[in-house]
Amino acid sequence: MDQWFKVHIKTTMQLHTEVNVLGDWFRLHFTENPGMAFGLTLDFLGQYGKVALTLFRLIAVVFGFYILIRQSNKGAHLGLLICISLILAGALGNLIDSIFYGVIFADINEYYGGYFHGYVVDMLYFPMVKGHYWDWIPKIGGQRFTFFSPVFNLADSFISTGAIAIFVFQHWFFKKENPVEAEAIEDPSLEGNTKTEQ
Repeated sequence: MDQWFKVHIKTTMQLHTEVNVLGDWFRLHFTENPGMAFGLTLDFLGQYGKVALTLFRLIAVVFGFYILIRQSNKGAHLGLLICISLILAGALGNLIDSIFYGVIFADINEYYGGYFHGYVVDMLYFPMVKGHYWDWIPKIGGQRFTFFSPVFNLADSFISTGAIAIFVFQHWFFKKENPVEAEAIEDPSLEGNTKTEQ
C-alpha cells in the first residue's frame, strides 16, 4: 500500500506541488526526503552519506526481522507481534525508496540517482492549526507555527503507530508471569502445593 501510494504520487504529481483532499487541513504535498526522519542527513560524508543512511536502514530491517522471528518463537503477545510487523513494514517501505528509486525513476528524478541513493517520497500533510507563538517565549516568540507541519508517508505512520502502541500497551505485551504459577501450569500436580504455600 505504501509503495503503490508513493509510485502514484511520484508519477502523477510535480515535485513541491499539492492537492487539497479535505479542506485546507489535509493535503497531498509531494516532497522528497534525502535523509531519514526529520530530514537527518550525513552531509559531512559527502556522496557516501546517503549510502551510509541506506545501509543503516538495511541493517535495521534485517535486525527487525530477527526480533520478529525471535519474539514469535518465544510465543510473544499477538499485539506485540503486530506492532513489530508495522514498524518493520514501515522501515522496509522507506528502504525500498532509498535503494531503488534513484534507478527506477532516474528519468524523472530531480537529484543524482543510482542504487542506494534514492530519496524517500513523502506526501501526507496535515496543517490543521496555524498561529503565532506567544511573544514571551524566548527565541521563537512571535514567530508563526503550523500544527502538524511535517510531511510524511504511510511507512512513517506505520512506524509511529507500532512504536506508540508498544509504549502504550507495554503492560499487556510484556506481562510477567509468577514463576510458581507458571510451574504449576506446566505441572498440574504442583497446583495443590502452591495453594498450600500461599
